[in-house]
Amino acid sequence: MTKASARRALVTGASGFVGPHLLAALAEDGWEGVACDADLGDAAALRDAIDVAEPDVVFHLAAQSFVPESTRDPEQTYAVNVLGSARLFAAIRAHATGAKRMQRLLFASSAEVYGSREPAELPLRESLAPEPRNPYAASKASAEAIVLGEMHAFGGDVVIARAFNHIGPGQSERFAVASFALGLAKIAAGGEKVLCVGNLDAERDVLDVRDVVRAYVARAQRGERGEIYNVCSGKAVAMRDLLRELIAVAHVPVEVRTDPQRMRPADVAITVGSNEKLVARTGWSPQIALHASLRDIYADARNRVAL
Repeated sequence: MTKASARRALVTGASGFVGPHLLAALAEDGWEGVACDADLGDAAALRDAIDVAEPDVVFHLAAQSFVPESTRDPEQTYAVNVLGSARLFAAIRAHATGAKRMQRLLFASSAEVYGSREPAELPLRESLAPEPRNPYAASKASAEAIVLGEMHAFGGDVVIARAFNHIGPGQSERFAVASFALGLAKIAAGGEKVLCVGNLDAERDVLDVRDVVRAYVARAQRGERGEIYNVCSGKAVAMRDLLRELIAVAHVPVEVRTDPQRMRPADVAITVGSNEKLVARTGWSPQIALHASLRDIYADARNRVAL
């Protein structure tokens, strides 16, 4: 699929954290991006959205993506992430009747599907079998299997993106880095000089969301049908170091306290992936330095506090 032949994109989950950044990246690259706000539980609404948009590519971002929420309500996570993905693929299939062709589906999965691996298995590569350790990860692994199984059974064109941790302006404070930034912004505004945190020893492969969506657009154009691609930096950074960098950006005095309520019951110690497959296929590479990303996140947090 070439840039010239893919000009209209339908984006599920367009109002979430990643969606607005993806729509901006699509517009910058000359695409017409259409937001799909249809409920993943409503098969008819999904069919209508695709029939109206007639997209070349469907970017499937919509999901319940907060791991702690998945442990509190696994069934709802499965309903949204697994059955919702199945309904979306069915809607794409229903649209491809008569002279209409079947759209490419880019499914936004997660590095959570890899689970906790031995050091010898790092960096994580797409050839590793999923070993999910929480309901969210299980839902994404299941949805991957569904869209690939239906692709082989019914035809169609699926590309899977296993995104590692991504951060950036607009992220919910339920997620660690956004929470750090918001807490520091409140301190800068005169709040109590205490920041409660979870596991700071965890090491994560972190990208700016704006680099992530650039990878999605590149994948939609140049990714190979039926293939899985990691979206990652190839480097791990400790959450402690991310916090230290944010404190330096904020330049405020702060006491950091560990909050047991913020600890995950099955946290993975280190996650780092290989992006070699993605780079080789698309030529993509990260463009936004971690310091610049954290600076923008803190500026966004200051704006939220000021509102």
